[in-house]
Amino acid sequence: MVLSISVFLVVVDNLIVNVALPTLQRELNATTTSLQWIVDSYALVFAGLLLAGGGIGDRYGRKRTLQIGLVLFAACSGMAAFADTSNSLIFWRGAMGIGAALVFPATLAIITNLFVDPIERAKAIGIWSAVSGMAVAFGPVVGGFMLEHFWWGSVFLINLPIVAISLIVGARLIPDSRNPNAHKLDKVGFVLSVVAIGALVFTVIESPHWGWGSAQSNLGFGIAVFALIGFVLFESKKDEPLLEVKFFKNARFSAATGSIGIAFFCLFGFTFLVTQYFQFVRGYDTLSAGIHTIPFAVGAGVTAPLAARAALKFGTKRIVALGLFNMSLGLLIASRMDADSSYWGHVIIGMVLMANGLSFVTSPSTDAVMGSLPREKAGVGSAVNDISREVGGTLGVAVVGSVFVSLYTPQLVENFAKIPGFVDALNKSNPEAYQIAQDSVGAAFGIAQQSPAAVRPEVLNAVSDSFVQGFQTASLVGAGMAIVGAFFALKFLPARPGKSDS
Repeated sequence: MVLSISVFLVVVDNLIVNVALPTLQRELNATTTSLQWIVDSYALVFAGLLLAGGGIGDRYGRKRTLQIGLVLFAACSGMAAFADTSNSLIFWRGAMGIGAALVFPATLAIITNLFVDPIERAKAIGIWSAVSGMAVAFGPVVGGFMLEHFWWGSVFLINLPIVAISLIVGARLIPDSRNPNAHKLDKVGFVLSVVAIGALVFTVIESPHWGWGSAQSNLGFGIAVFALIGFVLFESKKDEPLLEVKFFKNARFSAATGSIGIAFFCLFGFTFLVTQYFQFVRGYDTLSAGIHTIPFAVGAGVTAPLAARAALKFGTKRIVALGLFNMSLGLLIASRMDADSSYWGHVIIGMVLMANGLSFVTSPSTDAVMGSLPREKAGVGSAVNDISREVGGTLGVAVVGSVFVSLYTPQLVENFAKIPGFVDALNKSNPEAYQIAQDSVGAAFGIAQQSPAAVRPEVLNAVSDSFVQGFQTASLVGAGMAIVGAFFALKFLPARPGKSDS
């Protein structure tokens, strides 16, 4: 129960801010790129430090690491709540990722050491995955409720009482465990892993503004590639590495890790845009936008325990591939959504397919990752599992957000140009606002609401159409990733432990 609360807290904070994005655009004058960083700074630091967090838990004790992480998480949440600029919020969101990197791998490592029997472990991980899946959708619901009744900083302050409960109850109930043969922290490997992940995500987010193929973009991708190569070469030769790259020779381990990464790429990318779709295009308030994501929570929560049993009966390969196929189908349906789509049609069907698909992937894949490693390596194994989630999710927001911006901006300029005299009038009255609108969906809708009554419907349609164009194409990118992942799972993921094919 305590471990589930801790997981819920970390995952909720990954997504709770999404429903606040339109509010943050208004209150902090944040651009779309700033919004990407508000979401991704947490996930980026979280992902970059997970290997170190898992190793610290293995070496110094997972219970102690969990508790320190929770305290740090709460302290940084409090600071984020009172940030007064987008850059300040980005910083404190990133700092929260440090605490999360200590919490998340510790929870899964403790579960692995508590449940030794493979069937019991699969059931426990199924519950762990169900809580994680429900948190994906309850994040927007909780965020929407808080924003409806309090100011935006409340979405971070809600973490404090949850952390207090976890610390008090966990101190009494959680047993401690550690790797008795744990080695010193690999500092070089740690730095190289952070540089590789950080350079990749930073470059993907900024490339729409630099220009794809520009010198800055090529340099960023080059740094990421060389850091990754350096990490692999260094870790393969080191006696006591941060990550034993030989683990990836195990098809069960590597294919399961890849499947999780692809699933969260699709999930985070979709969630980043759909919360804005609900509020900007459909006109829902923050609470209503969160409530409209509840079918996702129900679908994920119901499917996760069933997925663990189904994988035991039908094999991991088939269930994971089915999950990724369902996610692809859900995103294809989402790519048909527009301003007039029925919620009980395209919207809810797409969300439910994505939710059950996510659970079909995460529960069996997580069990495959943890079951393929020795128990003393549970912390590092958990960290790799979590890294695949976070890097996949971070890249999902970065790539999907960048695809969206690359299409939204020129489409908005084109649509505004079709309205006689509107651009000239706007440039004369507020040229800065016109430039900001090209980078900020919220600013564009704000201009539309304040435009003269004679052209207001046309301006609103122009902004809505620009958003939908970017949203639909970004959804297709996610669908393509998911279907590639499904074939990847069928090809490389063993059907069952110890088997390389079906």
